[in-house]
Amino acid sequence: MNIKVYIGSDHRGFELKEKIFQWLVDGEYKVEDFGAYELDPGDDYTLFAEKVASVVGKDKYALGILLCGSGVGVDVAANKFDGVRASLGKNADQVTAGRRDDDMNVLVIAADYTGEEEAKLMTKAFLETRFEKTTRHSRRLEDIKRIEANN
Repeated sequence: MNIKVYIGSDHRGFELKEKIFQWLVDGEYKVEDFGAYELDPGDDYTLFAEKVASVVGKDKYALGILLCGSGVGVDVAANKFDGVRASLGKNADQVTAGRRDDDMNVLVIAADYTGEEEAKLMTKAFLETRFEKTTRHSRRLEDIKRIEANN
């Protein structure tokens, strides 16, 4: 696979991140773990969101997965980076739509509210769905780039 996947989480997403990471490795995906590497209740989600988003925003062949308790923190932080289109996953169908229509490149998982099987289904949808390069969808991405450049 040409796509490289970067994954990161804080302490609240740590356990689920470890399971998803191993599942990806077992599935022969190219995946790099950006931490947390151990459970540390004092860590901050911003560190892991920054690590993943800084790489994904610069590499059009990279995808990211971020986890924290509510998902909101890493979602907000990741979207501060130009080129990042992070979105909180609700279910596999919604994630598929986000990849297909909006070229979502960072999947955010709310670890406190998402079971392991649902997280795997969303991750599978995220990694297997391709952006549909219709005129309408591409135009909207160009608008997003313009907005980023002017803010």
